[in-house]
Amino acid sequence: MTSVKEFRVEEAATPERLGRGAFVFTDDYSVFDWGKMPDPIPEKGAALCAMGAKNFELLEGEGVPTHYRGVVSDGEVVPLADAREPPREMAIDLTQVPELPHEGREYDYDAFHAEAGGNYLIPLEIVFRNTVPVGSSLRSRADPADFGLSFDSWPEGPVDLPDPVVEFSTKFEESDRYLSREEAQAVAGVADIEELEAVARQVNRVITDHAAEAGLVHEDGKIECLYFDGEVRVADVLGTFDENRFSYDGQQLSKEVIRQYHKREQPAWVEAVSEAKARAKEEDVADWRTLCAVKPEPLPSAVIETASDMYTAGANAYLGRELFDAPDLLEAVDAVRSL
Repeated sequence: MTSVKEFRVEEAATPERLGRGAFVFTDDYSVFDWGKMPDPIPEKGAALCAMGAKNFELLEGEGVPTHYRGVVSDGEVVPLADAREPPREMAIDLTQVPELPHEGREYDYDAFHAEAGGNYLIPLEIVFRNTVPVGSSLRSRADPADFGLSFDSWPEGPVDLPDPVVEFSTKFEESDRYLSREEAQAVAGVADIEELEAVARQVNRVITDHAAEAGLVHEDGKIECLYFDGEVRVADVLGTFDENRFSYDGQQLSKEVIRQYHKREQPAWVEAVSEAKARAKEEDVADWRTLCAVKPEPLPSAVIETASDMYTAGANAYLGRELFDAPDLLEAVDAVRSL
């Protein structure tokens, strides 16, 4: 189980074949890698499921291999268009996910791949960026000049990149870190990072183009992939307001809205998280949460309602279908601006 979706196994994967299972999307949310936060956001899970399904079906149309099999509606696996109600379950093929042994913050990827063989979830997140929005980690790791930009320092608002940037980050470490290409190849095992980058760029193009049709700007996102039978396939979920950042008329529409709200309204907790992560790195502690004494507080009901409307109205716009009982996108965006 992850912090926002449950994982159901119907038929386990083996070294020789893929299994069958499903993601069950909850209304929980997570920010700053905390895990499950105090409040659910109504209809968030269904919005993520529907947007993710739409993107997998768009990729299928482009010939991109994925682990997606359909959404579950009335107990049957069907295409998203055949779901009469907002779906909460996504049927998927399963791969193997070996344990990643570690001592402190030293991780043994050789042991991971020895157990994984040729059928495994690649322990990387492949990140693509079209812009550098507020809250992007790229602002603290690189200078504008590194990407051909003329700024001496990062401006306060979002910055368009001349060309999409692709980066690699760890997937299963307690505190994820960005990797050089050489490090990423070692973590990926027999999967080729050149192929992973090519798939990420194709996914980015598909989502960017579809978002534009809905009036949305696709700013950045990530994918995860599995490796099976010599082939890279897109896995997990992609192109939602949790995995990616979108904007509408200059307003951010993603989980980043909730992150920034916590920064403004719960700065003591956000600072405690930052300090715990730094201390964990210094002390070689894998789980930084054990060092964080401050807990997040529940959100006001008005903020929860606004967040719910952002997810559902945004999903309706992206799907081109009134699947959710939600305000129109402009009304939802105005409410987000007022947070």
